[in-house]
Amino acid sequence: MDEAGFWQPTFEGTLIFVEPLRAEHRDALFTAASDPGIWEQHPVRNRHEPAMFSIYFDTAMASQGALLVRDRSTGVVVGSSRFVNYDPARRTVEIGYTFLARDLWGTGANRELKSFMMRHAFTRVDRVEFVVGVNNHRSRRAMENIGAHLDRFLVEREPEGDLRESVVYVMNAPKMA
Repeated sequence: MDEAGFWQPTFEGTLIFVEPLRAEHRDALFTAASDPGIWEQHPVRNRHEPAMFSIYFDTAMASQGALLVRDRSTGVVVGSSRFVNYDPARRTVEIGYTFLARDLWGTGANRELKSFMMRHAFTRVDRVEFVVGVNNHRSRRAMENIGAHLDRFLVEREPEGDLRESVVYVMNAPKMA
């Protein structure tokens, strides 16, 4: 992605701490991702296995927009997210590849993470897109809960090599009065 460093901001919230993903985070992030329950509705249900996690991690590092998420109170690595597909001409970016440890589900950590990422993105773009597996009902509800609207269906080849059906949710930058 363009603009080195911009798409890997740091953030300290009430529940989480976000920092740029680095190579030395691989083992700690794998530990967070190794719970099969995280992936049960995800299109890549075996991302908790070392080979599939390696694809996830390597594409995250290549994206130049990957973030590591820590539990603010303990400092333990609990997940990741990333900015991808920045298009300065269309003033859009995608927020995706997000996962959080299950003990953070329902705590507001995902909302805090996505709110931070959207605020950051909206300083450069007018539209944020979220690509979600068509059968990932938990993530689809989360998108609707933050106010994103369903925009379109998408079929694309993923890094794991499969063709994947997804839905794209959109948030537009708030209008300034």
